[in-house]
Amino acid sequence: MAFTPPKARPTLHDPWYIRGGLVAAAIIFLALFLLVPLCAVFYEALQKGLGAYFAAFGDPAAQAAIRLTLLVAAIAVPANLIFGVAAAWAIAKFRFPAKSLLVTLIDLPFAVSPVVSGLIYVLLFGSQGWFGPLLQAHGIKIIFAVPGIVLATLFVTFPFIARELIPLMQAQGNDEEQAALSLGASGWQTFWRVTLPNIRWGLLYGVILCNARAMGEFGAVSVVSGHIRGLTNTIPLQVEILYNEYNYVAAFAMASLLASVALVTLLIKSVAEWRIRATEKASTNQNLEYA
Repeated sequence: MAFTPPKARPTLHDPWYIRGGLVAAAIIFLALFLLVPLCAVFYEALQKGLGAYFAAFGDPAAQAAIRLTLLVAAIAVPANLIFGVAAAWAIAKFRFPAKSLLVTLIDLPFAVSPVVSGLIYVLLFGSQGWFGPLLQAHGIKIIFAVPGIVLATLFVTFPFIARELIPLMQAQGNDEEQAALSLGASGWQTFWRVTLPNIRWGLLYGVILCNARAMGEFGAVSVVSGHIRGLTNTIPLQVEILYNEYNYVAAFAMASLLASVALVTLLIKSVAEWRIRATEKASTNQNLEYA
């Protein structure tokens, strides 16, 4: 008589106390490590009233930090947008030599510490670096200046958009693009009218993650900025300086800006995830109908 393995018991049939305990443990964990610190940031920022809170943003150094953070994000995000779309399109739609190497290089910033990446730029472009004397001879300053901050931010953020789009575009396949080309569409027409609409929500998801990391990056930017108040301090660096000076209200007021960005990012991320799932479900149903 053949042995028939017992059927796995569905998870939904587990006792109520097991399910309740797991849910309670998850809620407690989130409350302790996410909600409580987040509430503490806004509490410390507002403990002396709205007047002190908004006064923290009137400091010229704080305004310079906000402007620099927005400038760096405004440069890094569009640059990574172009690179991410191009890399994902090449990896998902074509076959070429060293394809796996390109995928590995895209993942490199996830494996390298941000501090190490900042030190790499100091080694390359610092005054004693490989290209330092050449840059100084032409009056070009990268380290301890805005270009160095932009380069460091680009390095730590460039995987986000590409890594979000690659699996999405691979799952969608090439059928629609090939159909458009067979009907006489050019490459750009195919991209703008077929590929881009299909990846728009995944692209938005990657952009908001990239923007959040660009605005909140600390390690790499700290190494290459030089901590020059009013010139090379971004919001995270300004928070550190204010906190070390025991100016807690101003420090937490600046930190609340980053926390607000994180909350908005989470909201947009949830909407984008819902739209991505809806798009994938519609694509799957359409493929089943064709089959």
